[in-house]
Amino acid sequence: MSAQTTTHPTEANVATEATTEARSSRVGRLMGFFIGVAIVGWGASAFLTAVHFWALPLPEGIEPQGSMAVITSPWAYIGPIPLALVGALYYVVMIALGATWRVTRNALLDTVMLPMTGLGVLMSAGLVYLQLGPIGEICPFCMVSATATTLLFLTELTIKSQGGSRVARPANPSIVWGTAFVATLLLTLAAMFGLTIAPIPGA
Repeated sequence: MSAQTTTHPTEANVATEATTEARSSRVGRLMGFFIGVAIVGWGASAFLTAVHFWALPLPEGIEPQGSMAVITSPWAYIGPIPLALVGALYYVVMIALGATWRVTRNALLDTVMLPMTGLGVLMSAGLVYLQLGPIGEICPFCMVSATATTLLFLTELTIKSQGGSRVARPANPSIVWGTAFVATLLLTLAAMFGLTIAPIPGA
Protein backbone atom coordinates (compact mmCIF):
# COMPACT_ATOMS: atom_id res chain seq x y z
CA MET A 1 0.00 0.00 0.00
CA SER A 2 2.77 2.42 0.90
CA ALA A 3 4.52 1.78 -2.42
CA GLN A 4 1.31 2.53 -4.29
CA THR A 5 0.78 5.68 -2.22
CA THR A 6 4.15 7.11 -3.29
CA THR A 7 3.84 5.98 -6.92
CA HIS A 8 0.47 7.44 -7.89
CA PRO A 9 1.21 11.08 -6.95
CA THR A 10 4.44 10.87 -8.96
CA GLU A 11 2.61 9.56 -12.01
CA ALA A 12 -0.02 12.26 -11.60
CA ASN A 13 2.67 14.93 -11.46
CA VAL A 14 4.31 13.57 -14.60
CA ALA A 15 0.99 13.57 -16.42
CA THR A 16 0.27 17.13 -15.29
CA GLU A 17 3.69 18.32 -16.41
CA ALA A 18 3.25 16.63 -19.79
CA THR A 19 -0.14 18.31 -20.24
CA THR A 20 1.26 21.70 -19.27
CA GLU A 21 4.20 21.27 -21.63
CA ALA A 22 1.90 20.31 -24.51
CA ARG A 23 -0.32 23.31 -23.86
CA SER A 24 2.68 25.62 -23.65
CA SER A 25 4.02 24.34 -26.95
CA ARG A 26 0.60 24.68 -28.59
CA VAL A 27 0.19 28.27 -27.39
CA GLY A 28 3.63 29.14 -28.72
CA ARG A 29 2.82 27.69 -32.14
CA LEU A 30 -0.49 29.53 -32.21
CA MET A 31 1.20 32.86 -31.58
CA GLY A 32 3.70 32.06 -34.31
CA PHE A 33 0.74 31.46 -36.61
CA PHE A 34 -0.79 34.74 -35.42
CA ILE A 35 2.34 36.66 -36.39
CA GLY A 36 2.47 34.90 -39.77
CA VAL A 37 -1.16 35.80 -40.53
CA ALA A 38 -0.52 39.43 -39.55
CA ILE A 39 2.43 39.51 -41.97
CA VAL A 40 0.21 38.20 -44.79
CA GLY A 41 -2.38 40.86 -43.95
CA TRP A 42 0.39 43.47 -44.04
CA GLY A 43 1.42 42.32 -47.51
CA ALA A 44 -2.12 42.69 -48.88
CA SER A 45 -2.62 46.08 -47.24
CA ALA A 46 0.80 47.33 -48.32
CA PHE A 47 -0.03 46.43 -51.93
CA LEU A 48 -3.36 48.27 -51.79
CA THR A 49 -1.74 51.28 -50.12
CA ALA A 50 0.89 51.43 -52.86
CA VAL A 51 -1.87 51.35 -55.50
CA HIS A 52 -3.50 54.37 -53.84
CA PHE A 53 -0.31 56.41 -53.92
CA TRP A 54 1.18 55.13 -57.17
CA ALA A 55 -1.73 54.49 -59.54
CA LEU A 56 -4.48 56.88 -58.45
CA PRO A 57 -6.26 58.90 -59.60
CA LEU A 58 -7.13 56.92 -62.73
CA PRO A 59 -6.91 58.69 -66.09
CA GLU A 60 -10.11 60.29 -67.34
CA GLY A 61 -12.42 58.03 -69.27
CA ILE A 62 -11.45 54.83 -67.48
CA GLU A 63 -14.33 53.14 -65.70
CA PRO A 64 -12.97 51.30 -62.64
CA GLN A 65 -13.96 47.67 -62.33
CA GLY A 66 -13.22 44.86 -59.88
CA SER A 67 -10.57 45.78 -57.36
CA MET A 68 -10.19 49.30 -58.74
CA ALA A 69 -13.91 49.96 -58.25
CA VAL A 70 -13.51 49.08 -54.59
CA ILE A 71 -10.27 51.01 -54.14
CA THR A 72 -11.66 54.17 -55.74
CA SER A 73 -15.07 54.05 -54.03
CA PRO A 74 -16.01 56.72 -51.45
CA TRP A 75 -15.93 54.03 -48.75
CA ALA A 76 -12.24 53.35 -49.37
CA TYR A 77 -11.19 56.49 -47.48
CA ILE A 78 -11.45 58.08 -44.08
CA GLY A 79 -11.21 61.70 -45.15
CA PRO A 80 -8.05 61.82 -47.27
CA ILE A 81 -6.59 58.65 -45.70
CA PRO A 82 -6.96 55.35 -47.59
CA LEU A 83 -8.42 52.54 -45.50
CA ALA A 84 -5.65 50.35 -46.89
CA LEU A 85 -3.11 52.50 -45.05
CA VAL A 86 -5.10 52.13 -41.82
CA GLY A 87 -5.11 48.36 -42.40
CA ALA A 88 -1.37 48.30 -43.03
CA LEU A 89 -0.72 50.14 -39.77
CA TYR A 90 -3.08 47.74 -37.97
CA TYR A 91 -1.09 44.74 -39.17
CA VAL A 92 2.21 46.34 -38.21
CA VAL A 93 0.83 46.78 -34.69
CA MET A 94 -0.36 43.16 -34.65
CA ILE A 95 3.07 41.91 -35.77
CA ALA A 96 4.77 44.00 -33.09
CA LEU A 97 2.33 42.97 -30.35
CA GLY A 98 2.53 39.31 -31.34
CA ALA A 99 6.32 39.30 -31.31
CA THR A 100 6.41 41.20 -28.00
CA TRP A 101 3.92 38.74 -26.49
CA ARG A 102 6.02 35.80 -27.67
CA VAL A 103 9.17 37.20 -26.09
CA THR A 104 7.88 38.82 -22.89
CA ARG A 105 4.73 36.76 -22.22
CA ASN A 106 3.22 39.92 -20.77
CA ALA A 107 -0.26 39.19 -19.43
CA LEU A 108 -1.38 42.73 -20.24
CA LEU A 109 -1.07 41.94 -23.95
CA ASP A 110 -3.61 39.12 -23.54
CA THR A 111 -6.10 41.75 -22.41
CA VAL A 112 -5.25 44.23 -25.17
CA MET A 113 -4.97 41.99 -28.22
CA LEU A 114 -8.34 40.24 -28.06
CA PRO A 115 -10.50 43.40 -28.29
CA MET A 116 -8.18 44.84 -30.93
CA THR A 117 -8.53 41.79 -33.14
CA GLY A 118 -12.27 41.79 -32.49
CA LEU A 119 -12.47 45.39 -33.70
CA GLY A 120 -10.52 44.39 -36.79
CA VAL A 121 -13.10 41.70 -37.58
CA LEU A 122 -15.98 44.18 -37.24
CA MET A 123 -14.33 46.66 -39.58
CA SER A 124 -13.51 43.95 -42.10
CA ALA A 125 -17.09 42.66 -41.96
CA GLY A 126 -18.32 46.15 -42.80
CA LEU A 127 -15.97 46.37 -45.77
CA VAL A 128 -17.03 42.95 -47.05
CA TYR A 129 -20.67 44.07 -46.82
CA LEU A 130 -19.87 47.18 -48.86
CA GLN A 131 -18.20 45.08 -51.55
CA LEU A 132 -21.11 42.67 -51.76
CA GLY A 133 -23.75 45.41 -51.50
CA PRO A 134 -23.34 49.10 -52.39
CA ILE A 135 -20.12 48.75 -54.42
CA GLY A 136 -21.06 45.51 -56.13
CA GLU A 137 -17.46 44.52 -56.85
CA ILE A 138 -14.94 42.30 -55.07
CA CYS A 139 -11.34 43.20 -54.30
CA PRO A 140 -9.33 39.97 -53.77
CA PHE A 141 -6.67 41.73 -51.70
CA CYS A 142 -9.38 43.22 -49.49
CA MET A 143 -10.79 39.73 -48.99
CA VAL A 144 -7.33 38.44 -48.07
CA SER A 145 -7.18 41.18 -45.45
CA ALA A 146 -10.66 40.30 -44.19
CA THR A 147 -9.66 36.66 -43.87
CA ALA A 148 -6.50 37.67 -42.02
CA THR A 149 -8.38 39.79 -39.48
CA THR A 150 -10.80 36.92 -38.86
CA LEU A 151 -7.97 34.43 -38.35
CA LEU A 152 -6.20 36.83 -36.00
CA PHE A 153 -9.30 37.08 -33.82
CA LEU A 154 -9.97 33.34 -33.80
CA THR A 155 -6.31 32.57 -33.06
CA GLU A 156 -6.18 35.06 -30.21
CA LEU A 157 -9.43 33.64 -28.84
CA THR A 158 -7.95 30.14 -28.92
CA ILE A 159 -4.74 31.31 -27.24
CA LYS A 160 -6.76 32.88 -24.45
CA SER A 161 -8.77 29.69 -23.98
CA GLN A 162 -5.54 27.69 -23.70
CA GLY A 163 -4.17 29.85 -20.90
CA GLY A 164 -2.50 32.65 -22.87
CA SER A 165 0.79 34.09 -21.71
CA ARG A 166 0.44 32.30 -18.37
CA VAL A 167 1.33 28.94 -19.96
CA ALA A 168 3.58 30.11 -22.81
CA ARG A 169 7.18 28.94 -22.83
CA PRO A 170 10.06 31.45 -23.20
CA ALA A 171 11.13 32.33 -26.75
CA ASN A 172 14.45 33.56 -28.09
CA PRO A 173 14.03 37.28 -28.88
CA SER A 174 16.57 37.17 -31.71
CA ILE A 175 14.72 34.35 -33.44
CA VAL A 176 11.25 35.86 -32.96
CA TRP A 177 12.10 39.40 -34.01
CA GLY A 178 14.55 38.31 -36.70
CA THR A 179 12.05 35.95 -38.32
CA ALA A 180 9.24 38.52 -38.15
CA PHE A 181 11.45 41.22 -39.68
CA VAL A 182 12.76 39.08 -42.52
CA ALA A 183 9.33 37.68 -43.36
CA THR A 184 7.77 41.16 -43.34
CA LEU A 185 10.55 42.53 -45.52
CA LEU A 186 10.24 39.71 -48.06
CA LEU A 187 6.48 40.08 -48.29
CA THR A 188 6.85 43.84 -48.69
CA LEU A 189 9.25 43.31 -51.59
CA ALA A 190 6.84 40.79 -53.13
CA ALA A 191 3.97 43.29 -52.81
CA MET A 192 5.99 46.05 -54.47
CA PHE A 193 7.06 43.73 -57.28
CA GLY A 194 3.43 42.68 -57.74
CA LEU A 195 2.56 46.34 -58.16
CA THR A 196 4.85 46.58 -61.20
CA ILE A 197 3.15 43.68 -63.00
CA ALA A 198 -0.46 44.20 -61.90
CA PRO A 199 -2.87 45.19 -64.70
CA ILE A 200 -3.64 48.62 -63.27
CA PRO A 201 -5.42 50.93 -65.74
CA GLY A 202 -3.24 53.86 -66.77
CA ALA A 203 -0.25 52.71 -64.69
